[in-house]
Amino acid sequence: MAATFETCDIPGLKIITPDVYADARGWFTEAYHAQRYFENGVKDVFVQDNRSFSVKNVVRGLHFQLRRPQAKLVSVVRGTVWDVAVDIRWGSPTFKKWFAVELSAENRKQFYIPPGFAHGFCVLSDEAEFHYKCSEFFDPKDDRGLQWNESAIGVAWPVEEPILSQKDTLRIPFDKLTEADFPHVAL
Repeated sequence: MAATFETCDIPGLKIITPDVYADARGWFTEAYHAQRYFENGVKDVFVQDNRSFSVKNVVRGLHFQLRRPQAKLVSVVRGTVWDVAVDIRWGSPTFKKWFAVELSAENRKQFYIPPGFAHGFCVLSDEAEFHYKCSEFFDPKDDRGLQWNESAIGVAWPVEEPILSQKDTLRIPFDKLTEADFPHVAL
């Protein structure tokens, strides 16, 4: 069993493509192997797994935790999403830069997002079931986010009329945030 680990333009982000073994009966893939991931730079211990279901044009994000930043390993079990990570590591040379990758049940790709990134996705298929492993427990008091369409970041979302939660429509504009509003992680 193996997987391909691909680095991205923003340091720390990785796209992982697990090997798939298929025959007339179906297929098998190893979704996670701590030692192999560790050897390839994914050194976090994941403590919580989450799943979400969304319909086409839903945008979730851009979310992060302030005091207990989470690393995430995300994938799609059903459907297709466009997944986005924004570097919000204060002092990073790629601060405010974003990277996106299409994840689907068909391509089986995973996206590793280290602590210090805001994360979000939009659903491209009629429905999508999203799975993510987190390195810290979710804490509603620590939950933060950026506006999904923040002009200071310029994410080019592939959706014209997004479906948003009330929480995601009420985020503070980027130009009103200070250093204290971003997680502090080692670069």
